[in-house]
Amino acid sequence: MTGPFYLLFIFSIPVACIAWTVTKEEVFREPREFCVDRSRACKKIWQRKFFYLFTCEYCFSHYIAIAILLITDYRMVFEDWRGYFISGFSLVWIANVYMSIYNLIRIDLKKNKIIAEKEEIIKEKVASSNPE
Repeated sequence: MTGPFYLLFIFSIPVACIAWTVTKEEVFREPREFCVDRSRACKKIWQRKFFYLFTCEYCFSHYIAIAILLITDYRMVFEDWRGYFISGFSLVWIANVYMSIYNLIRIDLKKNKIIAEKEEIIKEKVASSNPE
């Protein structure tokens, strides 16, 4: 069964959320640091690449997309393996667009927080240098 097109955008949300959380957020910091260390220290290239997959949101999103496709049986355009192939890369692409947008929002929020803190420090300095 080929699914409706709008499901691509819905199924991309958990792909983006899981990939971002595992590769970027504090809750998975220790396992991620272990994987980063192993991706640099392992002697065999396949071991280094295996551990690297858990540190890169783009790479990891492919595996989450495969899991989502297996769970939902979602296929685009074709009913056979080609539908899975197209759906998989489409899910990854949309999920990475979502992650990029989220990252831009986070950066903007951090920037605004820093600006507000600096303005508060300036106000305090002005107030302390001009006693009324």
